[in-house]
Amino acid sequence: MAVLVSSHTSQKNNLAISLIAIAAVVALLYYGRDFFVTLIVSAVFACILDPVVQLVMKLRMPRPVATSIVIGVALIAVYFLSMVVWSQLSTMREDLPTYSTRIAEITNKLNDKLADLEKRTVANVVPKVLQQQDQQIQQKPQEAQKARRRRAAAVPPAATAPPAPPPIQEVRVHTEPTPLLATLYGYIAGYFHVLVMASFVPFLVYFMLSWRDYIGQAILRLFHEEGRYMAGRSWDSIGASTRAYVLGNFFLWVTLSVFSAIVFFFLGVPYWLIIAPVSALFSLIPYVGLPLSVLPPAISALAIPNRFKIVLAVVLLTAALHVLAMNFLYPKIIGRRVHLNPFIVTVALMFWGLLWGGVGLILAVPITAGVKAVCDNVESLHGYGRILGDS
Repeated sequence: MAVLVSSHTSQKNNLAISLIAIAAVVALLYYGRDFFVTLIVSAVFACILDPVVQLVMKLRMPRPVATSIVIGVALIAVYFLSMVVWSQLSTMREDLPTYSTRIAEITNKLNDKLADLEKRTVANVVPKVLQQQDQQIQQKPQEAQKARRRRAAAVPPAATAPPAPPPIQEVRVHTEPTPLLATLYGYIAGYFHVLVMASFVPFLVYFMLSWRDYIGQAILRLFHEEGRYMAGRSWDSIGASTRAYVLGNFFLWVTLSVFSAIVFFFLGVPYWLIIAPVSALFSLIPYVGLPLSVLPPAISALAIPNRFKIVLAVVLLTAALHVLAMNFLYPKIIGRRVHLNPFIVTVALMFWGLLWGGVGLILAVPITAGVKAVCDNVESLHGYGRILGDS
């Protein structure tokens, strides 16, 4: 009996310790989100660029030199891409008044149609309701008198009407112009910590790539001889699953961007060169990708006057591209290597989105795929790997 009581008490203690540990980990992830997000984003970029570094190393270059070349080329590509996007955005900013006028016209037309529909509904429904009430009143004379009294009481006499409010005096407040530096500081201050953390990403990626072999060996030395094999397989599986997910999404994004750009170009959608990549990027967001991918081209097509058919064609073709990509290309490119069941993906999106916001939604699937890779290669965690997997 004493043995059963002691075992039951030990189980309770282990459960309490586990719950406290989970709460501590969640709190650490929440309050240290800037640090962990920066570290994970750097690791993702390192996994993506590692095959390119190995390709450059075949030219008989040491790993640090190859890493410097690859990162330098990547930064130059990002710079030129940013310049193209900035030029497109500058042109769009000049045409914002046209878009605003067009959207205002469409909104006014919709409001007029809704007001007309409301008037017709009231004109058709209200007389019938009043007629039914009059018929009921005629059938019941006593209730008719009560109804008249209620109607009379509902209308207040003119004498008891509230007095008119006093006229509002205009008060002019003299405001001094805000200095330019103060305005810029107020705008950037909210994103200062993000900019600081983002500045560490290139350096972290460089050290992760140039010191890859040393870091891998140092991590393996932390385990005993039996655990080194499982740790090495887990490390390789994490890199493979992360690389497959990110590169697969990148390939899907490029494919959708190209086909969307061709469609938007022939339909005459303004700024198709920037609208197509944005629409394709939104299309990759789980669950809400379809409506989000339709919004940019639909709003851009609104600038075309009196061409409702083009807007409708843009919406339908964008939705068709999204459905084809997510139902045919996605399973073949990503689904073969990242085996996660939909329920776990949904829970992961909710959990990491709650902890880290929009960045958590982007990193939810790679993190979960990495956890599953560890569970699949550690014998004691195989059960958790089956829970996370789709087979």
